[in-house]
Amino acid sequence: MPQGDIFILIILGLIIVALAVLFTFVPVMLWISALAAGVKIGIFELVGMRLRRVIPARVVNPLIKAVKAGLDLNTSKLEGHYLAGGNVDRVVNALIAAQRANIDLSFERAAAIDLAGRDVLEAVQMSVNPKVIETPFIAGVAMDGIEVKAKARITVRANIDRLVGGAGEDTVIARVGEGIVSTIGSAVNHKKVLENPDMISQTVLTKGLDAGTAFEILSIDIADIDIGKNIGAELQTDQAEADKKIAQAKAEERRAMAVAKEQEMKAKVEEMRAKVVEAEAEVPMALSEALRSGNMGVMDYVNYQNIMADTDMRDSIGKATNDSDDDKKYGK
Repeated sequence: MPQGDIFILIILGLIIVALAVLFTFVPVMLWISALAAGVKIGIFELVGMRLRRVIPARVVNPLIKAVKAGLDLNTSKLEGHYLAGGNVDRVVNALIAAQRANIDLSFERAAAIDLAGRDVLEAVQMSVNPKVIETPFIAGVAMDGIEVKAKARITVRANIDRLVGGAGEDTVIARVGEGIVSTIGSAVNHKKVLENPDMISQTVLTKGLDAGTAFEILSIDIADIDIGKNIGAELQTDQAEADKKIAQAKAEERRAMAVAKEQEMKAKVEEMRAKVVEAEAEVPMALSEALRSGNMGVMDYVNYQNIMADTDMRDSIGKATNDSDDDKKYGK
């Protein structure tokens, strides 16, 4: 092959490689699309985005959309929001929706809401179409001790001015639940709550529960209401059971003290019997000493023995008589 042809092939290869690198590094098609949409953006600006590690399509396509919608935005704002970690396309969609709904929303506020972690597009849509939040069954106890369960539907609208730093849905549900419990608890009779469930929603609405939240409460409607347990009766039953246990404990304490007293008295009786036995044991010794000392004669001792024998005989006769009377009494 002639050297001239080889040189031409080399030149063509370099041109193809250069074009491939150009179309890969420089988004020419995106630049053409922007020019066709009337968005003035330089190709070197797109190259600068590449160098700043910004995906050009993530900035240019939302910019085209914004220009077509009549918004006053530029690549600098969108690129700055992208570099801050925001969702450029969602912010632009929110701005377009706000403009169509005649809602005053600036790019700076929309970007701040997006960077705060909230869905700014959903917030704009909620401002136009309010959202309904349904609470679980919330139980309260009326003054007559009857438990009343109520479920509420809260219609809220997003408050864009309070989206940054405002409380979310959980706070609204908690506040409404607190208001329901308070309203039921202040009712004298649970029947009044069942007859007029709207008294719950009216009382709760007057408390201004949406203060400090990202929402504006439009209405609170009681979706369902039901009767629960008789808490008052259960509390009285529990109290009676507790009183019963206390009384039983006190009675057991008194019984234990009586048993202890009885044992103490038995011990005293045994102690006195021991003293009697001890005293009786000293009688023969005293008699012996009296005989030795001459204070008592033999006849005196014999008389003493006769008296003791006579006493034992009388005791035996008396015991036999008592046993005979008992046999007759019980038919033996």
